Amino acid sequence: MDSSNTNGRGIPAAEFYEFKELSLEEAEKQLTRFQEFIAKYRFMETSIVRRVAGLDEKLPEIEKTLQTVTFLEAEQDENLDVLYELDDTLYANAQVTASNTVCLWLGANVMLEYPVAEAKTLLTSKLEAAKETLKTCKEDLEFLRAQITTMEVNTARVYNHTVELKRRQK
Repeated sequence: MDSSNTNGRGIPAAEFYEFKELSLEEAEKQLTRFQEFIAKYRFMETSIVRRVAGLDEKLPEIEKTLQTVTFLEAEQDENLDVLYELDDTLYANAQVTASNTVCLWLGANVMLEYPVAEAKTLLTSKLEAAKETLKTCKEDLEFLRAQITTMEVNTARVYNHTVELKRRQK
């Protein structure tokens, strides 16, 4: 593995392993090394898959909140009677008085009040950042899967070579 050969986020690229002839000891060392790299790639893949799943959950929430803030911005000078979602199947009626501010739930038991325009800007930037992060995560997954395939091919080739060496020894 050449540590200087990486993708944009520092994931090392797997190189196709070229060999002419290996001793049985050298081949077993290479197999162990390849299996370690495969395990590392799989760990990174699992981590990124979890991150993608989290982003897939967050994106619709951010978009829905941004739509609501945009609607409130358009109706800023009027009192509104609204039906809002408390839970997946539970809705309630409410009267929203005209206001120039909205409260955004930021998570970790934190809610902040923002002016509507600032809230819209914040949500728009969060949405763009989440989409960009999702895009890079998907690129990293593709890259990792290619590296895993390369390492599995390397492993198979060296393993087949060890089988041939063992046959020769018998």
